[in-house]
Amino acid sequence: MKSIVTGGAGFIGSHLVDRLIDEGDEVLVIDDLSSGKEANLADGVRLEELSITDERVAAVVAEFAPDRVFHAAAQISVSVSAREPVTDAKTNILGTLNVLDAVRNAPGEPARFTFVSTGGAMYGEPDTLPAPESLPADPGSPYGASKRAIEVYLPVYERLFGIRHTTLRLANVFGPRQDPHGEAGVVAIFSRAMLAGGELTIFGDGKDERDYVYVGDVVDALVRSAESGGVGPYNVGTGTGTNVNDLFGYLAELCEYTRPANYGPPRAGDIGKISLDSSAIRRDLGWEPQTKLIDGLATTVAWFRDNPG
Repeated sequence: MKSIVTGGAGFIGSHLVDRLIDEGDEVLVIDDLSSGKEANLADGVRLEELSITDERVAAVVAEFAPDRVFHAAAQISVSVSAREPVTDAKTNILGTLNVLDAVRNAPGEPARFTFVSTGGAMYGEPDTLPAPESLPADPGSPYGASKRAIEVYLPVYERLFGIRHTTLRLANVFGPRQDPHGEAGVVAIFSRAMLAGGELTIFGDGKDERDYVYVGDVVDALVRSAESGGVGPYNVGTGTGTNVNDLFGYLAELCEYTRPANYGPPRAGDIGKISLDSSAIRRDLGWEPQTKLIDGLATTVAWFRDNPG
């Protein structure tokens, strides 16, 4: 198979690229390296250093003629989206439409399109936990709204242009290679700071709950989605919420960190509690998480310990 991974030099994308190469795919990565790193890619992987908003994406897709496209490139910070909603929309809405147009205008049958959406920011403050896909979408941030917009566009593109698609709504993904320097990725931020002996700030009271799913399990869901006829949207999570205070404690033990956390004001756009019901993807695609939280955290901390830069 010939696969394009947008955002393929980033956290989730680079793990997906590794898996696809292991399975024998020819892979092309489209990434502007604004947050991704070329060092995340195996030797020999073709990289086109482009923003997904760039008009040259069309020529790259047409020349490569992929069988499938995994769209992981995005502006991923909820707080950035709250401060800069237009910036968020330019990347997450217009950038994605630019990629979809490239797919529909490429010669031959359109590539199958797998869209990396959000579960953590799609349902607002749901009364039902873990949240099933049947709940109405109620994003509480521009980031969630931009992801939802593409979910609405995708069936239109399928009807008009024949682009088969699957949408995966991911929980809070963590694991090796996650960027600890931005505002997203609390596991990476805590791990790097604890191993360096620095101070840490928890926003709010630390009782916010998130559904943390290991990146290797997410990659398995992505691969299954491209091999299936399922459309979704499918939640990809563990069904269990973990609050920030407990997460801090687990990581502190793994990092042998003894300093207390500081507490600051909550961030705009953050929600209180979310976990995802993934029974639909288990039923349709045979996917379920294989990695226990503490095991994934241990693997992640070990990676950051070995990669301190």
